[in-house]
Amino acid sequence: MADAIVAQRRYDLGLRRFMINMFNHVGLGVLLSGIVAMLASSSPELMRAIYMSPMKWIVMFAPLAFIFWFSFNAQRMSVQACKIAYYAFSGVMGLSLGYIFLMYSPESIMRVFFITSIMYFGSALYGYTTQRDMTSLGSFFMMGLIGIIVASVVNIFLVSSAFQFMISVIGVIVFTGLTAYDVQRAKHIFDHSPSMEEAERSGVLAAFSLYLNFINLFQMLLHLLGNRE
Repeated sequence: MADAIVAQRRYDLGLRRFMINMFNHVGLGVLLSGIVAMLASSSPELMRAIYMSPMKWIVMFAPLAFIFWFSFNAQRMSVQACKIAYYAFSGVMGLSLGYIFLMYSPESIMRVFFITSIMYFGSALYGYTTQRDMTSLGSFFMMGLIGIIVASVVNIFLVSSAFQFMISVIGVIVFTGLTAYDVQRAKHIFDHSPSMEEAERSGVLAAFSLYLNFINLFQMLLHLLGNRE
């Protein structure tokens, strides 16, 4: 009985440390993206160089290309390499987000960021505490994610505000659900990690997914609730 109690306490401590490290990575990634976005938007020359030239396509699609590259190569990378790649991606994503400080008022951005944080952590808490198996819902949300990516690429050329509104509404639902699913999946990954190194790598990969959920949820809510300059 005593051994079982000690083992459970050791497991709880390990899981808590795993989750704290994972969300620390998420928070630092969001912070880095925000700083880069603010610095980029404060330079009119840089904004003109990016968005008034073919470079805008590179900035727009570079994060998506990086996501595919990282997804296929992360398991072969060391823990340190995964961290470097993750924070490099956060910086690139920040550069692509610089436009929001030109399109929306600072008060609007802060308000939507606060709303996003509440929704995000509420969803994350649900995913951490629920006893419901979210595997089937995860598959549903992943299909929704693919649909959003395709629809967003199409709307780059259509430039339809009504279509963007629909994408944003669906996106809020999808990324809120994915946050809960990814947190639950992170717990399962920790349970089956064969070593602490593998658990640490898995934590960075889980942080990568959760970071994307936050950034995308923020952008969707900004489209719906933000006040344009």
